[in-house]
Amino acid sequence: MIKNLRVYSEDIYVNKRAIHSLISDIKQDYDFAIKSLSISFIKSDELLEINRKFLGHNYETDVITFNYSNQKKIIDGEILISFEEAKLNSKKYNVAFGRELNRLVIHGLLHLLDFDDKNIESKKIMKKEENKLVNRYNFTLFAGK
Repeated sequence: MIKNLRVYSEDIYVNKRAIHSLISDIKQDYDFAIKSLSISFIKSDELLEINRKFLGHNYETDVITFNYSNQKKIIDGEILISFEEAKLNSKKYNVAFGRELNRLVIHGLLHLLDFDDKNIESKKIMKKEENKLVNRYNFTLFAGK
């Protein structure tokens, strides 16, 4: 298990061991250290409030990342995931709910590794990397409820 990795989920049961394995495998691929990483699965209205308060965006989203590190290859941050938006995404894109949660964890982690999706070119690069990792690491993160 990775030290300094915390996973929170009150309203759904996620496979925390699988999340640790996913992060550990990606950690080996990208050669980074974890100072502190928190991954929380929360409701859409909670994530919307965070989006408004901290980012000034008045719309729902599936994942928000807060990066507290000022060093490359040192992760210190939070990944907040709306499990309700993930459910909607899984239906919209016709993928398993667990696979969508996997994608969102990977997406958040890539942000903490300094990938961004703010313009077309960087979004394309990030999406390619995200798809590569989702296909390589097909963990089942959702375990019911």
